[in-house]
Amino acid sequence: MLEAPKFGGLNIDLNENHDHYGLSQNFYHKLGEGSNMSIDSYGSLQMSNGGGSVAMSTDNSSVGSNDSHTRILNHQGLKRVHNNYSVAASVNKGKTSHGLSDDALAKALMDPRFPTNGLENYDEWTIDLRKLNMGPAFAQGAFGKLYKGTYNGEDVAIKLLERPENDLERAHLMEQQFQQEVMMLANLKHPNIVRFIGGCRKPMVWCVVTEYAKGGSVRQFLNKRQNRSVPLKLAVKQALDVARGMEYVHGLNLIHRDLKSDNLLIAADKSIKIADFGVARIEVQTEGMTPETGTYRWMAPEMIQHRPYTQKVDVYSFGIVLWELITGMLPFQNMTAVQAAFAVVNKGVRPTIPSDCLPVLGEIMTRCWDANPDNRPPFSQVVRMLEAAETEILTIVRKARFRCCISQPMTTD
Repeated sequence: MLEAPKFGGLNIDLNENHDHYGLSQNFYHKLGEGSNMSIDSYGSLQMSNGGGSVAMSTDNSSVGSNDSHTRILNHQGLKRVHNNYSVAASVNKGKTSHGLSDDALAKALMDPRFPTNGLENYDEWTIDLRKLNMGPAFAQGAFGKLYKGTYNGEDVAIKLLERPENDLERAHLMEQQFQQEVMMLANLKHPNIVRFIGGCRKPMVWCVVTEYAKGGSVRQFLNKRQNRSVPLKLAVKQALDVARGMEYVHGLNLIHRDLKSDNLLIAADKSIKIADFGVARIEVQTEGMTPETGTYRWMAPEMIQHRPYTQKVDVYSFGIVLWELITGMLPFQNMTAVQAAFAVVNKGVRPTIPSDCLPVLGEIMTRCWDANPDNRPPFSQVVRMLEAAETEILTIVRKARFRCCISQPMTTD
Protein backbone atom coordinates (compact mmCIF):
# COMPACT_ATOMS: atom_id res chain seq x y z
CA MET A 1 0.00 0.00 0.00
CA LEU A 2 1.26 3.44 -0.77
CA GLU A 3 1.56 5.12 2.58
CA ALA A 4 0.52 8.51 3.85
CA PRO A 5 3.32 10.85 4.93
CA LYS A 6 4.70 10.32 8.39
CA PHE A 7 4.26 13.07 10.93
CA GLY A 8 4.76 11.93 14.44
CA GLY A 9 3.72 14.80 16.64
CA LEU A 10 6.78 16.86 17.48
CA ASN A 11 9.18 14.62 15.62
CA ILE A 12 9.39 16.50 12.34
CA ASP A 13 12.39 15.82 10.13
CA LEU A 14 12.44 18.72 7.71
CA ASN A 15 15.12 16.99 5.66
CA GLU A 16 13.28 13.72 5.34
CA ASN A 17 12.68 12.54 1.81
CA HIS A 18 8.92 11.91 1.99
CA ASP A 19 8.21 9.51 -0.84
CA HIS A 20 4.90 7.83 -0.11
CA TYR A 21 3.91 8.19 -3.74
CA GLY A 22 6.86 6.12 -4.91
CA LEU A 23 8.13 9.07 -6.97
CA SER A 24 10.86 10.96 -5.16
CA GLN A 25 11.86 14.43 -6.38
CA ASN A 26 8.66 14.53 -8.41
CA PHE A 27 8.45 18.30 -8.01
CA TYR A 28 6.80 20.36 -10.69
CA HIS A 29 7.15 24.01 -11.43
CA LYS A 30 5.03 26.41 -13.40
CA LEU A 31 6.20 27.20 -16.91
CA GLY A 32 3.84 30.04 -17.70
CA GLU A 33 0.81 31.95 -16.57
CA GLY A 34 -2.69 30.67 -17.23
CA SER A 35 -2.06 26.99 -16.68
CA ASN A 36 -5.23 25.65 -15.17
CA MET A 37 -5.64 21.93 -15.55
CA SER A 38 -4.29 19.50 -13.19
CA ILE A 39 -3.28 16.00 -13.97
CA ASP A 40 -1.74 14.60 -10.87
CA SER A 41 -1.15 12.03 -8.36
CA TYR A 42 -0.16 8.47 -8.48
CA GLY A 43 -1.03 7.67 -4.89
CA SER A 44 -3.93 9.80 -3.85
CA LEU A 45 -6.95 7.73 -4.67
CA GLN A 46 -6.84 4.45 -2.90
CA MET A 47 -9.02 1.46 -2.33
CA SER A 48 -9.19 0.18 1.20
CA ASN A 49 -6.27 -2.10 0.29
CA GLY A 50 -4.46 0.07 -2.26
CA GLY A 51 -5.33 2.50 -4.93
CA GLY A 52 -4.81 5.53 -7.08
CA SER A 53 -5.78 9.68 -9.84
CA VAL A 54 -5.39 12.69 -12.44
CA ALA A 55 -4.84 16.42 -11.56
CA MET A 56 -2.32 19.18 -11.59
CA SER A 57 -2.57 22.79 -10.73
CA THR A 58 -0.06 25.57 -10.49
CA ASP A 59 0.57 28.18 -7.87
CA ASN A 60 2.26 31.54 -7.80
CA SER A 61 4.94 30.04 -5.60
CA SER A 62 6.77 27.09 -7.06
CA VAL A 63 10.00 25.16 -6.85
CA GLY A 64 11.72 23.77 -9.91
CA SER A 65 12.84 20.21 -10.13
CA ASN A 66 16.50 19.37 -10.19
CA ASP A 67 18.74 16.33 -10.23
CA SER A 68 16.55 14.52 -12.74
CA HIS A 69 17.33 10.82 -12.98
CA THR A 70 15.89 10.38 -16.45
CA ARG A 71 17.41 10.82 -19.87
CA ILE A 72 14.79 12.70 -21.88
CA LEU A 73 14.19 15.34 -19.24
CA ASN A 74 17.93 16.00 -19.05
CA HIS A 75 17.76 16.94 -22.70
CA GLN A 76 19.18 20.43 -23.26
CA GLY A 77 15.98 21.50 -24.96
CA LEU A 78 14.06 21.11 -21.70
CA LYS A 79 16.23 23.32 -19.53
CA ARG A 80 14.21 26.41 -20.37
CA VAL A 81 10.67 26.74 -21.57
CA HIS A 82 9.48 30.18 -22.60
CA ASN A 83 5.91 31.38 -22.09
CA ASN A 84 5.33 31.63 -25.83
CA TYR A 85 6.50 28.09 -26.43
CA SER A 86 4.16 25.93 -28.45
CA VAL A 87 4.17 22.38 -29.70
CA ALA A 88 1.98 21.32 -32.58
CA ALA A 89 1.10 17.99 -34.13
CA SER A 90 -1.10 17.92 -37.18
CA VAL A 91 -2.66 15.26 -39.32
CA ASN A 92 -1.84 15.38 -43.02
CA LYS A 93 -3.01 12.53 -45.19
CA GLY A 94 -2.57 10.06 -42.35
CA LYS A 95 0.91 11.32 -41.44
CA THR A 96 1.88 13.24 -38.36
CA SER A 97 4.10 16.28 -38.72
CA HIS A 98 5.79 17.77 -35.69
CA GLY A 99 7.02 21.07 -34.33
CA LEU A 100 8.71 19.34 -31.40
CA SER A 101 12.39 20.15 -31.85
CA ASP A 102 12.55 21.90 -28.47
CA ASP A 103 10.69 19.25 -26.48
CA ALA A 104 12.28 15.82 -26.29
CA LEU A 105 9.54 14.28 -24.14
CA ALA A 106 6.72 15.32 -26.46
CA LYS A 107 8.86 14.31 -29.40
CA ALA A 108 9.27 10.83 -27.92
CA LEU A 109 5.48 10.54 -27.76
CA MET A 110 4.75 11.82 -31.24
CA ASP A 111 7.66 10.20 -33.13
CA PRO A 112 6.11 7.66 -35.54
CA ARG A 113 9.31 5.60 -35.55
CA PHE A 114 8.42 4.31 -32.07
CA PRO A 115 5.44 1.94 -31.78
CA THR A 116 2.36 2.99 -29.84
CA ASN A 117 1.30 0.39 -27.30
CA GLY A 118 -2.23 -0.05 -26.04
CA LEU A 119 -3.51 0.02 -22.47
CA GLU A 120 -3.71 -3.74 -21.99
CA ASN A 121 -7.16 -4.45 -20.49
CA TYR A 122 -8.34 -0.98 -21.51
CA ASP A 123 -7.39 -0.95 -25.18
CA GLU A 124 -10.59 0.87 -26.08
CA TRP A 125 -9.12 3.90 -24.28
CA THR A 126 -5.95 3.94 -26.38
CA ILE A 127 -5.71 7.33 -28.08
CA ASP A 128 -4.95 7.86 -31.76
CA LEU A 129 -1.89 10.10 -31.77
CA ARG A 130 -2.83 11.43 -35.21
CA LYS A 131 -5.76 13.19 -33.51
CA LEU A 132 -3.66 14.64 -30.68
CA ASN A 133 -2.60 18.26 -30.98
CA MET A 134 -0.08 19.26 -28.33
CA GLY A 135 -0.06 22.83 -27.13
CA PRO A 136 2.19 24.52 -24.57
CA ALA A 137 3.70 22.75 -21.61
CA PHE A 138 2.68 24.44 -18.39
CA ALA A 139 4.50 22.41 -15.74
CA GLN A 140 7.39 19.99 -15.55
CA GLY A 141 9.34 17.95 -13.08
CA ALA A 142 11.85 15.16 -12.73
CA PHE A 143 9.67 12.51 -14.36
CA GLY A 144 7.19 14.25 -16.59
CA LYS A 145 5.45 17.30 -18.01
CA LEU A 146 1.95 18.69 -18.34
CA TYR A 147 0.54 20.20 -21.51
CA LYS A 148 -2.59 21.79 -22.79
CA GLY A 149 -3.74 20.49 -26.17
CA THR A 150 -6.63 19.17 -28.19
CA TYR A 151 -7.77 15.66 -28.99
CA ASN A 152 -10.17 15.13 -31.84
CA GLY A 153 -10.98 18.85 -31.63
CA GLU A 154 -11.65 18.89 -27.87
CA ASP A 155 -9.51 20.85 -25.38
CA VAL A 156 -7.61 18.40 -23.21
CA ALA A 157 -4.90 18.21 -20.57
CA ILE A 158 -2.02 15.89 -21.39
CA LYS A 159 0.29 14.30 -18.86
CA LEU A 160 3.50 12.72 -20.11
CA LEU A 161 5.56 10.54 -17.79
CA GLU A 162 9.01 9.35 -18.74
CA ARG A 163 10.13 5.80 -18.12
CA PRO A 164 13.29 6.01 -15.98
CA GLU A 165 16.03 4.50 -18.11
CA ASN A 166 18.59 3.76 -15.42
CA ASP A 167 16.31 2.65 -12.58
CA LEU A 168 14.50 -0.55 -13.49
CA GLU A 169 12.82 -0.89 -10.11
CA ARG A 170 11.33 2.60 -10.32
CA ALA A 171 10.38 2.06 -13.95
CA HIS A 172 8.49 -1.10 -13.00
CA LEU A 173 6.72 0.70 -10.16
CA MET A 174 5.78 3.64 -12.37
CA GLU A 175 4.40 1.33 -15.05
CA GLN A 176 2.27 -0.46 -12.46
CA GLN A 177 1.04 2.89 -11.21
CA PHE A 178 0.28 4.09 -14.73
CA GLN A 179 -1.82 0.99 -15.33
CA GLN A 180 -3.57 1.55 -12.00
CA GLU A 181 -4.34 5.13 -12.97
CA VAL A 182 -5.85 4.09 -16.29
CA MET A 183 -8.00 1.50 -14.54
CA MET A 184 -9.25 4.08 -12.04
CA LEU A 185 -9.98 6.79 -14.55
CA ALA A 186 -11.65 4.44 -17.01
CA ASN A 187 -14.10 3.36 -14.32
CA LEU A 188 -14.89 6.71 -12.66
CA LYS A 189 -17.87 8.25 -14.41
CA HIS A 190 -19.64 11.11 -12.68
CA PRO A 191 -20.47 14.70 -13.68
CA ASN A 192 -18.30 15.98 -10.83
CA ILE A 193 -15.27 13.80 -11.62
CA VAL A 194 -12.75 14.89 -14.24
CA ARG A 195 -13.40 12.90 -17.42
CA PHE A 196 -10.84 10.48 -18.82
CA ILE A 197 -10.18 10.81 -22.55
CA GLY A 198 -7.62 8.08 -22.96
CA GLY A 199 -3.92 7.30 -22.96
CA CYS A 200 -1.15 5.29 -24.54
CA ARG A 201 2.31 3.91 -23.95
CA LYS A 202 5.49 4.38 -25.93
CA PRO A 203 8.84 2.69 -25.19
CA MET A 204 10.08 5.71 -23.23
CA VAL A 205 6.94 7.64 -22.32
CA TRP A 206 3.44 7.10 -20.92
CA CYS A 207 0.57 9.43 -21.74
CA VAL A 208 -2.70 10.22 -19.94
CA VAL A 209 -5.28 12.58 -21.43
CA THR A 210 -8.22 14.11 -19.56
CA GLU A 211 -10.75 16.85 -20.18
CA TYR A 212 -9.43 20.39 -19.78
CA ALA A 213 -11.04 22.54 -17.12
CA LYS A 214 -11.27 26.05 -18.51
CA GLY A 215 -11.73 27.75 -15.14
CA GLY A 216 -8.59 26.36 -13.51
CA SER A 217 -8.52 25.11 -9.95
CA VAL A 218 -10.60 26.42 -7.07
CA ARG A 219 -7.38 27.55 -5.36
CA GLN A 220 -6.35 29.58 -8.41
CA PHE A 221 -9.82 31.08 -8.55
CA LEU A 222 -9.66 32.05 -4.88
CA ASN A 223 -6.15 33.47 -5.27
CA LYS A 224 -7.39 35.72 -8.05
CA ARG A 225 -10.17 36.96 -5.78
CA GLN A 226 -7.49 37.99 -3.25
CA ASN A 227 -9.15 36.48 -0.16
CA ARG A 228 -12.62 37.74 -1.05
CA SER A 229 -15.28 35.15 -0.31
CA VAL A 230 -17.20 33.43 -3.09
CA PRO A 231 -20.86 34.51 -3.44
CA LEU A 232 -22.69 32.31 -0.95
CA LYS A 233 -25.06 30.73 -3.45
CA LEU A 234 -22.15 29.75 -5.73
CA ALA A 235 -20.02 28.56 -2.80
CA VAL A 236 -22.73 26.17 -1.62
CA LYS A 237 -23.43 24.97 -5.16
CA GLN A 238 -19.74 24.18 -5.69
CA ALA A 239 -19.49 22.53 -2.28
CA LEU A 240 -22.44 20.36 -3.25
CA ASP A 241 -20.66 19.39 -6.46
CA VAL A 242 -17.66 18.23 -4.44
CA ALA A 243 -19.77 16.39 -1.87
CA ARG A 244 -21.78 14.59 -4.57
CA GLY A 245 -18.62 13.60 -6.40
CA MET A 246 -17.06 12.31 -3.20
CA GLU A 247 -20.24 10.44 -2.26
CA TYR A 248 -19.82 8.62 -5.57
CA VAL A 249 -16.12 7.93 -4.94
CA HIS A 250 -16.78 6.58 -1.45
CA GLY A 251 -19.65 4.51 -2.81
CA LEU A 252 -17.02 2.63 -4.83
CA ASN A 253 -15.05 1.97 -1.62
CA LEU A 254 -12.30 4.35 -2.68
CA ILE A 255 -10.44 6.99 -0.73
CA HIS A 256 -9.15 10.11 -2.47
CA ARG A 257 -6.57 11.02 0.24
CA ASP A 258 -5.70 14.40 -1.27
CA LEU A 259 -8.93 16.37 -1.47
CA LYS A 260 -8.04 20.06 -1.57
CA SER A 261 -8.81 23.19 -3.57
CA ASP A 262 -5.82 22.59 -5.89
CA ASN A 263 -7.44 19.34 -7.03
CA LEU A 264 -10.90 20.79 -7.65
CA LEU A 265 -11.26 22.09 -11.19
CA ILE A 266 -13.81 24.60 -12.42
CA ALA A 267 -15.60 23.80 -15.67
CA ALA A 268 -16.94 26.39 -18.08
CA ASP A 269 -20.38 26.24 -16.42
CA LYS A 270 -18.72 26.83 -12.98
CA SER A 271 -19.41 23.27 -11.87
CA ILE A 272 -16.64 21.46 -10.01
CA LYS A 273 -14.67 18.48 -11.31
CA ILE A 274 -12.72 16.49 -8.75
CA ALA A 275 -9.31 15.60 -10.10
CA ASP A 276 -6.19 13.85 -8.84
CA PHE A 277 -7.37 10.27 -9.14
CA GLY A 278 -4.16 8.63 -10.27
CA VAL A 279 -1.41 6.83 -8.53
CA ALA A 280 1.52 8.95 -9.73
CA ARG A 281 1.73 12.46 -8.40
CA ILE A 282 2.57 15.31 -10.70
CA GLU A 283 2.23 18.31 -8.48
CA VAL A 284 3.57 21.81 -8.22
CA GLN A 285 5.57 22.19 -5.04
CA THR A 286 4.58 25.37 -3.29
CA GLU A 287 5.87 24.92 0.22
CA GLY A 288 9.60 24.66 -0.47
CA MET A 289 9.80 21.10 0.81
CA THR A 290 8.36 17.83 -0.37
CA PRO A 291 5.14 17.53 -2.43
CA GLU A 292 2.94 16.41 0.44
CA THR A 293 3.80 19.32 2.73
CA GLY A 294 1.43 21.58 0.84
CA THR A 295 -1.28 19.04 1.51
CA TYR A 296 -0.86 19.27 5.30
CA ARG A 297 -3.26 22.24 5.40
CA TRP A 298 -6.09 19.92 4.33
CA MET A 299 -4.89 16.67 5.87
CA ALA A 300 -6.70 14.88 8.68
CA PRO A 301 -4.72 14.51 11.93
CA GLU A 302 -4.71 10.72 11.80
CA MET A 303 -3.16 10.84 8.33
CA ILE A 304 -0.58 13.44 9.37
CA GLN A 305 0.42 11.17 12.25
CA HIS A 306 0.54 8.15 9.97
CA ARG A 307 -2.09 6.32 11.97
CA PRO A 308 -4.61 3.95 10.37
CA TYR A 309 -7.29 5.89 8.54
CA THR A 310 -10.53 5.43 6.67
CA GLN A 311 -12.63 7.31 4.12
CA LYS A 312 -13.27 9.88 6.85
CA VAL A 313 -9.94 11.56 6.00
CA ASP A 314 -11.69 12.86 2.87
CA VAL A 315 -14.56 14.20 4.97
CA TYR A 316 -12.07 16.13 7.12
CA SER A 317 -10.47 17.62 4.01
CA PHE A 318 -13.88 18.58 2.67
CA GLY A 319 -14.56 20.58 5.83
CA ILE A 320 -11.42 22.62 5.12
CA VAL A 321 -12.43 23.08 1.46
CA LEU A 322 -15.89 24.28 2.50
CA TRP A 323 -14.24 26.83 4.81
CA GLU A 324 -12.10 28.00 1.85
CA LEU A 325 -15.15 28.49 -0.34
CA ILE A 326 -17.02 30.40 2.36
CA THR A 327 -14.11 32.65 3.36
CA GLY A 328 -12.05 32.80 0.15
CA MET A 329 -8.89 32.36 2.22
CA LEU A 330 -6.03 29.86 2.35
CA PRO A 331 -6.31 27.60 5.42
CA PHE A 332 -3.82 28.56 8.14
CA GLN A 333 -2.45 31.25 5.87
CA ASN A 334 -0.29 32.75 8.63
CA MET A 335 1.48 29.43 9.20
CA THR A 336 3.75 27.25 7.15
CA ALA A 337 2.28 23.91 6.18
CA VAL A 338 4.36 22.14 8.82
CA GLN A 339 3.30 24.62 11.49
CA ALA A 340 -0.32 24.04 10.47
CA ALA A 341 0.14 20.28 10.78
CA PHE A 342 1.67 20.68 14.24
CA ALA A 343 -1.18 22.95 15.35
CA VAL A 344 -3.85 20.57 14.04
CA VAL A 345 -2.34 17.48 15.65
CA ASN A 346 -0.98 18.82 18.93
CA LYS A 347 -3.26 21.76 19.69
CA GLY A 348 -6.51 20.82 17.98
CA VAL A 349 -6.43 24.05 15.95
CA ARG A 350 -8.94 24.52 13.11
CA PRO A 351 -9.68 27.49 10.86
CA THR A 352 -11.84 30.18 12.48
CA ILE A 353 -15.43 30.10 11.27
CA PRO A 354 -16.65 33.65 10.45
CA SER A 355 -19.17 35.08 12.90
CA ASP A 356 -21.63 35.81 10.08
CA CYS A 357 -21.42 32.30 8.63
CA LEU A 358 -24.76 30.58 8.12
CA PRO A 359 -25.12 28.28 11.18
CA VAL A 360 -25.83 25.18 9.11
CA LEU A 361 -22.60 25.69 7.14
CA GLY A 362 -20.62 26.23 10.33
CA GLU A 363 -22.07 23.01 11.69
CA ILE A 364 -21.02 21.09 8.58
CA MET A 365 -17.45 22.36 8.85
CA THR A 366 -17.22 21.60 12.57
CA ARG A 367 -18.58 18.09 12.16
CA CYS A 368 -16.40 17.34 9.14
CA TRP A 369 -13.13 18.33 10.79
CA ASP A 370 -13.87 16.68 14.15
CA ALA A 371 -10.73 15.10 15.61
CA ASN A 372 -12.58 11.80 16.01
CA PRO A 373 -13.13 10.27 12.55
CA ASP A 374 -16.17 8.38 13.81
CA ASN A 375 -17.92 11.68 14.52
CA ARG A 376 -17.49 12.94 10.96
CA PRO A 377 -20.59 12.48 8.80
CA PRO A 378 -20.54 10.37 5.64
CA PHE A 379 -20.77 12.30 2.38
CA SER A 380 -24.35 11.14 1.87
CA GLN A 381 -25.25 13.09 5.00
CA VAL A 382 -23.07 16.04 4.01
CA VAL A 383 -25.00 16.25 0.72
CA ARG A 384 -28.32 16.36 2.56
CA MET A 385 -27.05 19.06 4.94
CA LEU A 386 -25.78 21.19 2.04
CA GLU A 387 -29.06 20.76 0.18
CA ALA A 388 -30.84 22.07 3.28
CA ALA A 389 -28.39 24.99 3.40
CA GLU A 390 -29.01 25.73 -0.28
CA THR A 391 -32.78 25.82 0.34
CA GLU A 392 -32.29 28.10 3.33
CA ILE A 393 -30.15 30.49 1.29
CA LEU A 394 -32.73 30.65 -1.49
CA THR A 395 -35.44 31.38 1.10
CA ILE A 396 -33.36 34.17 2.62
CA VAL A 397 -32.75 35.67 -0.83
CA ARG A 398 -36.46 35.57 -1.71
CA LYS A 399 -37.39 37.24 1.59
CA ALA A 400 -34.74 39.91 1.05
CA ARG A 401 -36.07 40.61 -2.41
CA PHE A 402 -39.62 40.77 -1.09
CA ARG A 403 -38.62 43.24 1.62
CA CYS A 404 -36.82 45.31 -0.98
CA CYS A 405 -39.90 45.38 -3.21
CA ILE A 406 -42.37 46.39 -0.48
CA SER A 407 -40.05 49.10 0.81
CA GLN A 408 -40.21 50.90 -2.50
CA PRO A 409 -43.05 53.51 -2.78
CA MET A 410 -45.81 52.49 -5.14
CA THR A 411 -46.07 54.52 -8.30
CA THR A 412 -49.03 55.20 -10.54
CA ASP A 413 -49.14 56.05 -14.19
